[in-house]
Amino acid sequence: MTELLERAITAIKTLPTDAQDAIAARLLSEIEDEREWNIRFMATTDSQWDNLANRVRTSIANKKTRPLDEIFTVKEPNEIECN
Repeated sequence: MTELLERAITAIKTLPTDAQDAIAARLLSEIEDEREWNIRFMATTDSQWDNLANRVRTSIANKKTRPLDEIFTVKEPNEIECN
């Protein structure tokens, strides 16, 4: 176990039980999600990656894409809300 993970667990132990369970559930969900993504990526063939890349190139050439700035707006530091 890494030092950072040990520090996180030590900090989590100081929290109320319900908060500990919430963090544990999120962490386990994240681990499972990562495992599933790894399985899917490992199962993807070179031919499938090539097909996907060709589809992307075609979409770009046909101007069927949008700039990321239209999808993800960038906020200035003074616009970010901290709760």
